[in-house]
This record gives sequence, structure tokens and C-alpha cells, in this order.
Amino acid sequence: MRWDDARPELRAMLLDTATLVRAVAAGRRKGVPLEWRRAELRPVSLKGGVRLQVTTYDERQAHTANHDADAAAAAVDALLAQGFGNWHVETADEIVQVRITKKGDALVHRAPRTAPAPAAAGHDRVKQRLFDVAHPDVLAFLVAVGVADDQGRIKPSKQDKYRQVEEFVRLLEASLDDARTAGALAEPSAENPWRVVDLGCGHAYLTVGAYVWLARVKGLPVRVHGVDVREQFRDRNEALADSLGWADELTFEAATIADAVEEPAPDVVIALHACDTATDDALGRAVQWGSSVVLAAPCCHHDLQAQVSASQAPSPYTLVARYGLLRERFLDVLTDTLRASLLRQVGYRVDAVEFVSDEHTNRNLMLRAVRTGARPSREDLADYDQLVGEWGVAPALATRIAPELMRART
Repeated sequence: MRWDDARPELRAMLLDTATLVRAVAAGRRKGVPLEWRRAELRPVSLKGGVRLQVTTYDERQAHTANHDADAAAAAVDALLAQGFGNWHVETADEIVQVRITKKGDALVHRAPRTAPAPAAAGHDRVKQRLFDVAHPDVLAFLVAVGVADDQGRIKPSKQDKYRQVEEFVRLLEASLDDARTAGALAEPSAENPWRVVDLGCGHAYLTVGAYVWLARVKGLPVRVHGVDVREQFRDRNEALADSLGWADELTFEAATIADAVEEPAPDVVIALHACDTATDDALGRAVQWGSSVVLAAPCCHHDLQAQVSASQAPSPYTLVARYGLLRERFLDVLTDTLRASLLRQVGYRVDAVEFVSDEHTNRNLMLRAVRTGARPSREDLADYDQLVGEWGVAPALATRIAPELMRART
């Protein structure tokens, strides 16, 4: 089917606020202008009636507008004219994915909904909460880990932890949407659930939060597995999952990242605040598994710090390297820049985004990667080679995925 033929039906679905649940546009069609990096649409209930809420994202921020019927038609037409390569549309009855090829063909996949559709969201002056304590499983989780009291009130001392869990869930959902619209991640089913592994899960707040959101709130078939080298964390986390009645789908293991056994390979790999090169270990395992989605929030960066002294910095960066604090921060950025480049070289699309506001933690960078299989450009390879050559560094991740890099460069 040609895209021009598929577009009218997609337009009708997007404008039908009685049945539309949400829609996401992402990806890029080659040679077609694209103003926004991503767009999300959903119906919202306002005092004046149901409106179509359109949120568009550029590289820095989100822009949200609520449209009545006439304005909604114009907004949808403008988005359909953009060069988005993928559309993911959820209605009350089905989930529809449309991928537009370079030749202008529309590849359409339809599947029935596996979970009840939520009602149109209300709109007030409070930021919409994904992790709403009105949901019994969200409340049970937050009470069990001491974030909320029995009445569902978030404890003042745990506000930062609650925001961290909620923001992580928000980023996880957006990343999964991107992967599905890009055709990198199939819809889960009872026979083939999504498999999510958290490497270096620690106390597993975010591991369990991911499970609650995907399995209990969204009703998706998933299996979530946490890995941490410390046996006491495994025991604690297993007891938590068992007490909540989720132990069949939420499991834990005491092992190093390198020794973790995942069969079948996970679709999604999470590594949040794994220290130093443990982040590289996690990224390396994700690449070796061929995981579709990777979310990594690096912690301390010692690898390049140990490789580069102030006197070794190439000119003109000696101006930065002579100041200890500035040198440290610059090398932190360089470390994650090289990680992102290496992931791109082995077929991932990578974004660097803010995890949570830096008022809550100073470790607030997240690398989001979706496996597309795209080969690196000559320019990307040349830029990477020049960067590591000038600085004289050997990134830990390059060692972890050396065979994959060699194949990508041949």
C-alpha cells in the first residue's frame, strides 16, 4: 500500500477522539523534511469537552497544545505532512503500526488490544502522574518499599525517589514506543513476552517500578529480571516480589554483569548508575544479546580519568585539563560521547537525555538506544577514530564489543 493511500485512514483514526487512546510519531523518512523529533497525540477531557492533545518534541523541550475539532484537523494534517517514518496508534480496539519506506510504501501491522483502554485523561494544573497511587498495584509497591504510607501519601523524605521512579517509567515508555514504531520491537504476547533485564539493579526500586508499570498498569506480557552481584540484594528483592505476589514474572539473580545468564536474550536492558566500567559491561552485554532497547544512566567515570593526565590532553584542550574539576567533567562528557558513538557503530540509534532534574541527583544523564541495524557512516567512523586518536584513549566499551565493531567496519 502506498503512503498516500494509507494516510486518510490514519488521519481518521487520529481525529476520532471517541476511540483514540494515544498515538506516537517518530523516526525519519529519508529526504522528507522533519521539524519535530517526536510527536504524541491523545484525547483529554477539559471543561469545554474532549480535545486532542498534541505534544511535539524538538531536541530541547516538549510543546503541548489542546485542539478542538477544527484545530485538531489542521494539526494532524501538519503532522502527517512531516517526514515521520513510523506511526504507532492505539485505539480502544486495536494497535496499529505504520512504517513508511524510502520508496513511499506504507507497511501496516494491526493487532487487537491485550489490555483495556484507559478513559480519556482529565486535565488540571497538576502534572499528569504516570505512577498514580489510585492504582492498587502502584500503591502496594510504593508502600512496600517505604515510599508512600498506607493512605497513598508520598513521604516527604522519599519525594526524590518517587520522582526518579516516575521519570524512569516515563522514559522507558517513550523508548519502547520508539522501538515499536521503528519496527525494532515486536508487540509482546503470552507466548513471547517482553524480557527486561536490569543489570546492577541494587535495591531494585526501578526494576520493580518497570514491572509494575508494564505488567500491572499497562497489562502487557513481560518478564523482568534483576541482576546484582550482592546476594543480600537478591534475597531482599526476591522477598519483596514474593510478598506482592509477582515472583513468577519478577525474578532476581546474584551474579556479575559478565556472568549473568539470560535465555532467551532480553529485549530490553537497563543499567542505572552502574559504577565506572560496569556501565560498559552492561552496554557490552546488551550489544552481544542484540537487545532492542537499552537504557543506561552512567555513574562515576574513572576509566578515561585514569588514561588522561593534564599533560596528555591534546592542544588546545590543555586549557581545560589544567583545572582539575573542569578536566574531570570534560572527560565525563567525553566518556559518554564515545559510548554513544560506539553504540551507533553497531547499529543503534542513540539519544542522550536528562534522566531527572539535577536538583534531585547530579547523575542525571541517560543514554537511550534503539537497535535499528543501520550501518555507521564513514563520517561517524572517521570522527570517532580522530577523537580517540587525539586523546590517546581506549574506551572500555570498545574492548567489550570488539568483534561487533570489527563486523560493523567490514
